[in-house]
Amino acid sequence: TVDRKTGNFEENKKKFTLIDLPGCYSLYSRAEDEQITTNVLLDKNSPDYPDLVLLVGDHSNLKRSLVLASQVYDLGFPMILALNMADLVSENNAEDEASRIAKESGFDIVSISILKNKGIAELRKKLATFHPAKLPQNRNLFTIPAPFVPALEKVKAIFQNENEYAAWINLLGGSNPGKSKAEIDAIRKEFSIQDPEVWKANELAVRNGNVAEWILGTSAGSTPKTNDLSTKLDKVLLHPVWGYLIFIGILVLVFQAIFAWAQYPMEIIDIGFSSIGNFLKEILPRHFITDLFVEGIWSGIGGILVFIPQIAFLFMFIALLEESGYMSRVVFLMDRIMRPFGFSGKSVIPLIGGMACAVPSIMMARSISDIKERLITILVTPLMSCSARLPVYTLIIGMFVPEKMVLGVFNQQGLVLLGMYLLGFVTSLLVALVFKILIKQKGLNFFLTELPLYRIPGWKNILTTIYSKSKTFVVETGKIILVISALLWILASTGPSGSIENVESSFIEIKSAQIWTKSEMDSLNTAEASAKLKTSFAGHLGSFIEPAIRPLGFDWKIGICLITSFAAREVFVSTMATLYSTGEEGADGFAALRKNMMAEINPKTGKPVYNAAMGIALLIFYAFAMQCMSTIAVVKRETASWKWPIIMTVYMTALAWVGALVAYQVFSRIL
Repeated sequence: TVDRKTGNFEENKKKFTLIDLPGCYSLYSRAEDEQITTNVLLDKNSPDYPDLVLLVGDHSNLKRSLVLASQVYDLGFPMILALNMADLVSENNAEDEASRIAKESGFDIVSISILKNKGIAELRKKLATFHPAKLPQNRNLFTIPAPFVPALEKVKAIFQNENEYAAWINLLGGSNPGKSKAEIDAIRKEFSIQDPEVWKANELAVRNGNVAEWILGTSAGSTPKTNDLSTKLDKVLLHPVWGYLIFIGILVLVFQAIFAWAQYPMEIIDIGFSSIGNFLKEILPRHFITDLFVEGIWSGIGGILVFIPQIAFLFMFIALLEESGYMSRVVFLMDRIMRPFGFSGKSVIPLIGGMACAVPSIMMARSISDIKERLITILVTPLMSCSARLPVYTLIIGMFVPEKMVLGVFNQQGLVLLGMYLLGFVTSLLVALVFKILIKQKGLNFFLTELPLYRIPGWKNILTTIYSKSKTFVVETGKIILVISALLWILASTGPSGSIENVESSFIEIKSAQIWTKSEMDSLNTAEASAKLKTSFAGHLGSFIEPAIRPLGFDWKIGICLITSFAAREVFVSTMATLYSTGEEGADGFAALRKNMMAEINPKTGKPVYNAAMGIALLIFYAFAMQCMSTIAVVKRETASWKWPIIMTVYMTALAWVGALVAYQVFSRIL
């Protein structure tokens, strides 16, 4: 979690609003996501200021969990500490351990296991018996040094919070006072308070000492068997040679699966949409509205939904890596590679997340405390090939890369797809190196991460992730496609006064001039549809930008796609499906779309419009181009400026144009 999330639930006829805040190690926040949590807990005027804190800790890492719990406890909140992952220490009597710590610390503790669904009923019962009127008085597991008390009285007045420990955190700069920063600085100066970091360290040392006493004699002082297993696995998975080879092997498996395993459900969806489209065309009356729905909207949406299996598999593998604990190892493993480019291992999470979607991944960069590293990560994450590019990649790769096996094991199309993702990753490193030089702000240059124990993934969580992510993809994309497909079909079916009618009249004369064979008539119908499209409003729009993209090997139809897919990259396929269904009988399926595109002939040269060189150029263009309005919006929000989204859009567009130009000019000569 890198932002606040709100949900509601009911227990024993009581209604609760649950606010999920980003995790943190202490209330002295360093990163943007931790800042959100600290601000909510310290601001009594915040609408999110809680009546009760439900702190989720880790049974397998008690020291870290209890230090944070002791800080929240001192803020004066009623608090329930839910120690999760009890299944990892069940053999060491997790319940007895929780009871002992509760007695020593005064915390209200519940031992739970989300994976095994244990302790949840007891936790809900505790929540249901909570009464907000029973607020406790100030507590002081940590005693604030006496010389600070006069200064704290002034801080309390600024923040309108009587809790002494909250004032202590604000005085030391643990939260973001905003407009009060100058007042805090003045108080520090007045009372000669220097080196707040030293006082923070002293406090945390005291709290660690308390925690050490609480857990004395518990299993936290021993090494669970799961720790031993994790240690043994890490010797292999974090090995300087084998670790990287295993990671590459996992990536190969992922992209092989995306092509191989998704093939059959994709075919079922494809056939289903085509059959329903043809059925609707037959039973509905011939009318402008019927054509708009079947050839425009239905065909466009079908061109996207066919990729749900591939996207679901991508999200499944990412969820597996996260749930098992392996993703944290990737962060650690990649740190040594990332550091020369201005990153640390923490940047790997947003970059890998970028393979799913750049928008939440850019938000994930909030966990990076180094401002320069965070900014570089935000600027290059859109270069990672996201799931929205999958439809484009699949369409083009399927047209020009034979579906055959390499070495009898690897699907050639899957290897090319893997190559596209590696291209995005390598390019992001090179661009990051440029920004590292250009952005003059000095970085902190240190890296801390936690390696959780390996766990068997919870399939309920994975299936929930697949469903929610796929649903978001369909719903968010569907809104855009619904509008664009309808508008595009209208533009492609209408034109300046008399233009479409003139084309129809000329082809009626040609068709009636003699008897044509079926294949010849099919060719005439295709030529007529192409001529109508060229004279339509959509054709004029594509022709307008054609001079700028002609050196890349792109024609006016690709030009239309470039314009519409600026809303979202995946709209490229639905646009093609809409364009190539214009003038056809029925809604084209995905396979038919590829066939029609491959059959397109350039009337000037007599050669196919879509060749391998153009396909490579198109892949590279979509690998680099900034064609996602949502990404631009989130970058503006995260950087609080239009400067960086404009810079990002300009450099990515230039990179895409130059890359596609070089690719087309080179490969058109050698292929």
